[in-house]
Amino acid sequence: MALHPPDPGGIVGHEAVLELLPRLTAPTLLFSGPEGVGRRPVARWYAWGLNRGFPPPACGEHPDLLELGPREGGLRGRAEVRLEEVEPLFAWLAVHPRERAKVAVLDAAHRLTEAAANALLKLLEEPPSYARLVLIAPSRDTLLPTLASRALEVPFGPVPEARLRALTEDPDLLAYAAGAPGRLLRALADPALFRARLEKGKRALAAPLLERLALLRELLAEEEGFALLHALLRRRPRALLALEAAREALERYVSPDLVLARLALDLEA
Repeated sequence: MALHPPDPGGIVGHEAVLELLPRLTAPTLLFSGPEGVGRRPVARWYAWGLNRGFPPPACGEHPDLLELGPREGGLRGRAEVRLEEVEPLFAWLAVHPRERAKVAVLDAAHRLTEAAANALLKLLEEPPSYARLVLIAPSRDTLLPTLASRALEVPFGPVPEARLRALTEDPDLLAYAAGAPGRLLRALADPALFRARLEKGKRALAAPLLERLALLRELLAEEEGFALLHALLRRRPRALLALEAAREALERYVSPDLVLARLALDLEA
């Protein structure tokens, strides 16, 4: 079983995006799309390409690449990106690059607080000539309009399952990945953990109400739990709607106890 994609920089798919990026000159790009689809590896590929030429000879850490932003999920909710998390960017960009260009990648740009967004907006209005900023968010609509208007969107869609079959033929893993190579690679890196989560998910859907509630609390403490349940419920449209409603409620900081209690009821077999 392959554990790493054959593509440079850990990128699976997105050939059209890789062909497009070298031709773009906009100082700010918005990489939109679902979580785990490959936006961050492509951003690293882009940073290397700007400095070493396209296609870049290698990808990974680079002295002129800065990645910012939280990646929390699950029952902890969606943490805001505050001003203090963005401030290192301004001092970093004040120094000229070691090579040709500095590339800053801001994860979860849709969760910027008003203070952080206003500070970032000043940078977007007058960026240094050597600076490139990549915003990562689910879609243009989730960004503050003032930021969205200054970014050129580069959309990322799910990678076709046929491409992911180069990594695995396991139907459970492919359903769990749902077109997201990053999610699939994390599962392949620790197959025992994935199988344990899968069995816990199956138990949760078949368990009595109180046991289901406890298992849901364990599963959804991590972002992967939502993807796992989504795969298990893919043939139950009403249950999928209930799962998405629970995710949205958690993102609005509704009490996790209330959200899980409602979800446990909605998933009654």
